[in-house]
Amino acid sequence: MGLLLIMCEKFFPRRLAPSDRKRRWFGNLGVVVVSAILVRLIFPFLPVALAVMVTLKGWGLIPLLGLPLWTQVIIGFVLLDLAIYLQHRAFHLWRPLWLLHRMHHADTFYDFTTGVRFHPLEFCLSLVFKLALVVLFGIQPLAVLLFEVVLNCVAMFNHSNIKLPKDLDEVLRLFVVTPDMHRVHHSTDSQEMNSNFGFNLPWWDRIFSTYKDQPDLGHQKMNIGLNIFRDTKFLSLWSMLIMPFIKPNAGKSEK
Repeated sequence: MGLLLIMCEKFFPRRLAPSDRKRRWFGNLGVVVVSAILVRLIFPFLPVALAVMVTLKGWGLIPLLGLPLWTQVIIGFVLLDLAIYLQHRAFHLWRPLWLLHRMHHADTFYDFTTGVRFHPLEFCLSLVFKLALVVLFGIQPLAVLLFEVVLNCVAMFNHSNIKLPKDLDEVLRLFVVTPDMHRVHHSTDSQEMNSNFGFNLPWWDRIFSTYKDQPDLGHQKMNIGLNIFRDTKFLSLWSMLIMPFIKPNAGKSEK
């Protein structure tokens, strides 16, 4: 998936890539390695394994409905996606969560590596949240597995620096979050940053009135990132990992 997006970004770029791309990629992908060591290699199949146990024991709310398996899978997938949308909004609203999440927003360019640039502690909290949802709702293992695969692929896609034809983008964003749709969320403008929270399904932003079609300045002129983390020193892996715990340029607004 990553290789395909690299090729698409090279031949169909939405914005001109900065000269420090290799340095950015080293930091962004380095965070993935740290997260993999702390979370993905330690608990690679924990949500699915827990879903298997929950299903065998008949726990959760969904099994009580007595629905066919595929209906339960669809409901479970949609519930997980709604939960991630609400979790994303919570990471913006509550200051302690925002301090973790802002590492994702501090990227001053926007390409597929931005889609995997999340603080390891945010990964851990998200994992705990998903485990709780699996137990509460009794989500089918297949739904959990499908959701994890789709979430990882779509997150890289909708963070990619790809220019899609306008007509194609308008059709796709009826079913999935597109790069142009989610890029608005990475604007330095606070109102735009607090819109388009969806990762997979695009419907939640419309339902909960957080949808914005296009950035006010257009995709070429909009500023991306956070004002307090524009210095190139914040591109290093170490600076990214300690980002939740520092307060640089106190005179500047984060958003």
